[in-house]
Amino acid sequence: MKKEDIHFGDWQRMFIGDVPGGFYWEVVLRIAVIYLVLMVSMRLMGKRMASQLSRNEMLAMVSLAAAIGVPLQAPDRGILAAVMIGVVVVAVQQTLAYFASRNQRFESVTQGDMSILVSDGTLDLQKMKVSGITREKAYSQLRNHGIRHLGEVKRLYFEADGSFTLIRHAEIRSGLSIIPGIDAEFVKQVCRPTEVIVCNRCGRELAEGVTPCDNCGGDEQVNAFM
Repeated sequence: MKKEDIHFGDWQRMFIGDVPGGFYWEVVLRIAVIYLVLMVSMRLMGKRMASQLSRNEMLAMVSLAAAIGVPLQAPDRGILAAVMIGVVVVAVQQTLAYFASRNQRFESVTQGDMSILVSDGTLDLQKMKVSGITREKAYSQLRNHGIRHLGEVKRLYFEADGSFTLIRHAEIRSGLSIIPGIDAEFVKQVCRPTEVIVCNRCGRELAEGVTPCDNCGGDEQVNAFM
């Protein structure tokens, strides 16, 4: 379309476009077919496509979304191309899932690895840096599970699909508080300070006066909470 053909107030062009009105009846049929293709594709790719997506599953969804957009809007483009793309995407996804279920190394390469972010109440800041997870992000996930301090945490895993898995300590011990500093009154209500000294950066238990922390190099110490 040339710029001289564009005029403000050309309501037919704005709402209907340059296609005949009959094309919109065709759009209804196209949407029905595309919806059926998507529904079958999602069914074939498994239940996980309805939950949290892995990297490969996200790529499959983006590919399907890109494929269906054109035939819905362009009257000169047929539906068959979108159907063929859907078949290829499903086939590739199924093939990757097949080999990933039989080869751990292949699964690691295609799906990604899990990381241990917290081990026995101590943050692994190096793993968090590699995974792109900040301390506040980890603390937020722990607070969502009702955790008040790191002493309650046995393990916090960052799964390959981007989700978090928490394993609590069987016996709670003291640890670094993860309640925001702006809520000091709440800290007093749900936690009590102990004589144990921990690193304020990673939560590692330290001997009093010993700096820097042998785990993260932090030089600030605080009392742990129970």
